[in-house]
Amino acid sequence: MWYFMLHSGVHATIAGVLLAFAIPFTNGGEKSPSYILQHFLHKPVAFFILPLFAVANTCIAIGDTWQSGLGQTNSLGIIAGLVIGKPLGIFLFSFIGAGLGLCVLPSDLKWKNIIGAGFLGGIGFTMSIFVTLLAFDNDDMVNNSKIAIIIASFIAGLIGFIFLKMTLKTPYEKDEII
Repeated sequence: MWYFMLHSGVHATIAGVLLAFAIPFTNGGEKSPSYILQHFLHKPVAFFILPLFAVANTCIAIGDTWQSGLGQTNSLGIIAGLVIGKPLGIFLFSFIGAGLGLCVLPSDLKWKNIIGAGFLGGIGFTMSIFVTLLAFDNDDMVNNSKIAIIIASFIAGLIGFIFLKMTLKTPYEKDEII
């Protein structure tokens, strides 16, 4: 369907919209075709299709010397900003907000959980690339910045995942406390 829509002159994304309208929703329960299809496609889309789409749309030209671009000041600044600055900023603003009484930390969370969530905030893929395109005119600098964004986002996401995996209680552990 996508292929024929693409070659008909109609934008191919319309094929996805039309296909979604054609899937029976019935009552929306767990036995409905749309529910079954959604749960069947969730992991492939989340872990393969969406990351592949994101990387393909960055239009990164990876040359022979891409590693040398990581030592440039703009690349180091991007990596430091996403891996250190975003988690620190999220934690500090949350802490200050709670200290001023603007918000309250939920009873089942600890400040170390906010640090882990802050690292996940370092996955600054889309807006970071948008800002890079606005900030730099030099194609090499743009490409080096995009590579730095991908590496920093991966590092921040990995640290956040590991940190939260170690600090958050599993649902089973919560039941034991109660």
